[in-house]
Amino acid sequence: MSDLQCPARLLLARHGQAEYESELLMDHGGTLTKQGRGQARALGERLRSENVAHVYASTLSRAVQTAELAAGVLGVDVTVREGLVEVGVGELIGQPAGSGVYLPLLDQWVAGEVDARFPGGEAGAEIAERVALVLDDLADRHRGETVLVVSHGGAILATLAVLARRRGTSQIGNCWYAALERDADGWRLAADLTPLASS
Repeated sequence: MSDLQCPARLLLARHGQAEYESELLMDHGGTLTKQGRGQARALGERLRSENVAHVYASTLSRAVQTAELAAGVLGVDVTVREGLVEVGVGELIGQPAGSGVYLPLLDQWVAGEVDARFPGGEAGAEIAERVALVLDDLADRHRGETVLVVSHGGAILATLAVLARRRGTSQIGNCWYAALERDADGWRLAADLTPLASS
């Protein structure tokens, strides 16, 4: 049976609310807050009707914790994949997270300017390329199934902008998710970013 007859459905979700050791920009870290743990469980509850076969997550702790809590509700296993990690911020590591340098780049990506990048860091197109390698593999492994993929806001927005040519807002709350499906023409956005009622 071909991919066209049995496409995989990938639910691409941002991790739950997290707290960090430092208020400076970094490429790692983060532990779910109490609210974030509740969001992760709520994500699992929200997706019960989707018959999720497996959960995949970025290797970063905040994504792994989200995946494990959602998977516990869904009764499925979790696998981590390095290609799902957040944006590499390059030379901005160590800058204050609230310095206003991060969000404007996300706005550029969702406007279609996917070659924009952080100095010494990744461009939106490069992020989407590494995430797509994982998503293509998952689509092949899970033909006819639905899987949950837990990643990060910047990585998700860049990926949707490139793979599905999504345009619009860069707003993406914790545990918001979008549905992607792959057909003969490539990836398409089956459902845009959906917030949890509790986000």
